[in-house]
Amino acid sequence: MTVLPDDGLSLAAEFPDATQEQWHRLVEGVLRKSGREVSGEAAEDALSTTLEDGLRTRPLYTARDSAPDPGLPGFAPYVRGGRPEGGVASGWDVRQRHTAAPDGALLADLENGVTSLWLLAGRGGIPVSGLARALDGVHLDLAPVVLDAGQDTEAAAAELFRLYDEKGVDPKAVRGSLGADPLGYEARTGTALPFAPVAELAKRCAAEFPGLRALTVDALPYHEAGGSAAQELGASLATGVACLRELTEAGLGIEQALGQLEFRYAATADQFLTIAKLRAARRLWARVAEVSGAAGAGAQVQHAVTSPVMMSRRDPWVNMLRTTVATLAAGVGGADSVTVLPFDHAIGLPDAFARRIARNTSTILIEESHLARVIDPAGGSWYVEKLTDELAHAAWEFFRSIERDGGQAAVLRSGRLRTDLATTWAERSKKLAKRREPVTGVSEFPFLAEKPVVREPAPEPPSGGLPRVRRDEAYEELRARSDAHLAATGSRPRIYLATLGPAAAYTARAGFAANLFQAGGIEPVTEGSFEESGATEAVLCSSDALYAEQAERTAASLKAAGARHVVLAGRGEFAGVDSYVFAGCDAVAVLSETLDRMGVS
Repeated sequence: MTVLPDDGLSLAAEFPDATQEQWHRLVEGVLRKSGREVSGEAAEDALSTTLEDGLRTRPLYTARDSAPDPGLPGFAPYVRGGRPEGGVASGWDVRQRHTAAPDGALLADLENGVTSLWLLAGRGGIPVSGLARALDGVHLDLAPVVLDAGQDTEAAAAELFRLYDEKGVDPKAVRGSLGADPLGYEARTGTALPFAPVAELAKRCAAEFPGLRALTVDALPYHEAGGSAAQELGASLATGVACLRELTEAGLGIEQALGQLEFRYAATADQFLTIAKLRAARRLWARVAEVSGAAGAGAQVQHAVTSPVMMSRRDPWVNMLRTTVATLAAGVGGADSVTVLPFDHAIGLPDAFARRIARNTSTILIEESHLARVIDPAGGSWYVEKLTDELAHAAWEFFRSIERDGGQAAVLRSGRLRTDLATTWAERSKKLAKRREPVTGVSEFPFLAEKPVVREPAPEPPSGGLPRVRRDEAYEELRARSDAHLAATGSRPRIYLATLGPAAAYTARAGFAANLFQAGGIEPVTEGSFEESGATEAVLCSSDALYAEQAERTAASLKAAGARHVVLAGRGEFAGVDSYVFAGCDAVAVLSETLDRMGVS
C-alpha cells in the first residue's frame, strides 16, 4: 500500500516554476529554425491569429489574462447560463426544423429524440391551413411548437391557438414561441411589417399562456448576410431593444416584455468563437435588462442553429462533421435549444436519413458524450473567458453605433447595415479565395468523382432584403463550369502535372497542385506524357533546387509538345513559365483564369 506524504502528492513539487519569458525564448528558438528572427512578445505575436471584429487570438493564455467574474448560472449577468440548473437534468431542447410536413415526419422526429418543433409556416413553408394536419397526433401539451411565419404570423398564431383550444390543452402547459419578428422579416425581404398585431399577440401570451413567447429575435439574417460574430450580436441587441420599446409602449411592463423574447443565433464549426458568442450574448442582454430596470428578468433564452453559411453543396457528407462541432459548441455555450440542420440542407428538402442524422447528433452529444452533465464546462478557461469579454465589448460598440444611427429599423432602411455586413463578407471572401479559411471537400481535398446528392427542391426562402451568402459560393461557380463542360464534352478540363526528380522532391507540390486545380473542377493528370494527357496546360512540380536546374528546359519542352500555358508550383522567375501557384495565392482567380484559357464558359 502506498502511503502519501502529509501534504498530499504534489506532482509538480520537484519542478521549478516556469515564466512566460522562458516560454518566449523557447518559441523564439522554434521560429528561428524556420527563418524568422523575432524575440520576446513579438514571438508570441507571430503565432497569434487575427479574427474578425478586431479580435486577436494568442497561442497561450494564462492567469494574467483577466476577465470579469462571469458569476453563477441563473444569476446576472447570466454568462454561465440563464437557468440555475442548466441542462443537467435532460440536456438542451432538441429542436427540428421543418419547411414541409410529409405524413408522419413530425411524429417520427418526436418519437426519436426531438423535443420541440420549428415550423416554417405560411408562404414558402407549411400552409397555415395545413398546420392541423401536420400536427395531427402531436401532444401539444408535451411538445413545444415554434412558428416561423413571417407576414403570415397572425394567421398561423390564430390557427395554433385554435388547435390548443380544440385539443383541450391547458394554457399553462403550452410551451414554445409564435416566432413574430417584424424586423427580421424586413431584413430578409426589405418589406416593413406593422408591430401593433405583434404587440397584441404578446399581450395575449403574457395574459393567457405564461410558457409561450410571442417574439423571436432572429440574428440569422445578419449572419447569413456575411456578418461577423460581433455584428450578429450587435444587430440582435438592437432588434431586441426595438422590440422592448414597442412592447412597453403597447402597455406591457418591462419584465413582461423581456419574457416575450427568444433569441436565435448561428452556431458555426468555429467551436470556441461560438461558445464565446453565446456567453457574450447573455451578458449583453443582461446589461440591457439592467439599464431597463429589470436586472432580475434579463436571462436570455437562446435558440442556436447550425450555420447555413458553412454548409457546402459539394461533398455534403462533410456537413455532418461541421454540424457536430457546431452543436457541441452550442451545447457547451449554454444554448437552451439547438437545431441541427440536415447535411443536405443546402441541396434541397432533407430526406428521412438526413433528418435522422441531424436529430441523433444532439442525442449522441447529450446521452453518450455527456456534454450537459456540467453547467458551462468552458467557464474558467482563460481563453474562453477572455474571448467572451473581448467579443462582448466589440458587439456592444456595434450595438451602440446602430443606436446612434436611429436604431435597427433605421440602419436596415438606410442601407448602412447592409454595407457593414458586405464589407465584412468581402474581407472574409478574400480569405476563402486564398484558402486561408479552408472549406474541406470544396477548396481543400475536393472529390471530383463524387456522385451528386439529389434532393427535391426546397421552397424558395424569403428574399428581397439582405443577401444570403455561403462559404462555398465562389468555388461552386467554378465547379458548375466544369460540370457543364463534362456534360457537353464527356470529360472535365485537364491539366498535366509535370513532376521533376524523385518522389521526395515533387510529392508535396504535386499534391498541392492537384488539390488546388481540383477545387476548380480541373482534373490533374499524372500518368503518361503531356501529349497523351489530353491537357492543354501543364504545371511543374518539384523542389526549388530542381527548378533551378530543370524548370526552364522542361517548360520549353512542354511548349514544344503543345502546352499553351505552363504553371509552376512555387515561387520564382523562370523563362518559359507563364504563371505561378503557391500557398496563399488567390485560388479563385487562378482557377477562373485557367478555365477561361481552356475555353470553359
